[in-house]
Amino acid sequence: MARDGLPFVVGGIGVGLAFIALWLVFRWEPWRVLGVVSVIFGLFCAFFFRDPDRVAPAEPGAVVSPADGKVVEIARENDRYVGPDAQRVSVFLSIFDVHVNRVPISGRVAGVEYRRGKYLVAFAGKASAGNEQTHVGIETERGIVAFKQIAGFIARRIVCTLSPNDSVQVGQRCGLIRFGSRVDIIMPPEARVRVARGQRVVGGQSIIGVLP
Repeated sequence: MARDGLPFVVGGIGVGLAFIALWLVFRWEPWRVLGVVSVIFGLFCAFFFRDPDRVAPAEPGAVVSPADGKVVEIARENDRYVGPDAQRVSVFLSIFDVHVNRVPISGRVAGVEYRRGKYLVAFAGKASAGNEQTHVGIETERGIVAFKQIAGFIARRIVCTLSPNDSVQVGQRCGLIRFGSRVDIIMPPEARVRVARGQRVVGGQSIIGVLP
């Protein structure tokens, strides 16, 4: 389980057990209901913050998905790290997906930029530009790849453990987004996209594209 989820799990179950203890003493039914709901919330958080091990593909130039989810958009855009006419692949994470994020390609972190923003539903196209997000650029021998951690309607907390000039490996854990979100992968114009809209992908394993 991801360390950032521990307070939610322990807090939910702990508060739930406290309510149940109060119910056993005073037999006031609302205490029992609150106790059951709190324990269920804690158990759900244990599921939500799961952190399975993943083995990244060894294919040269492969760009892997930073997260589990469904591809909701493939588009062209200008990016501050990658440049003009970059290829963007957007992946939506539901509350049932693994939310631990992973580095999409090995290289050096060229920059990390956090920006406040709105909380539009994460599968909407406008979320890539308008929502709260962390924008990371990674410099590689084959070019620059960027990715964004984007908050959604429910998600209000982005965790990014990367800093400029960090040396990173493909598939390495790099943070998470709590309770529903979106990640964008931005590749150079000449990259070959390997996924299609509607396709399910696995963080740290599924190849999104390949750099020439």
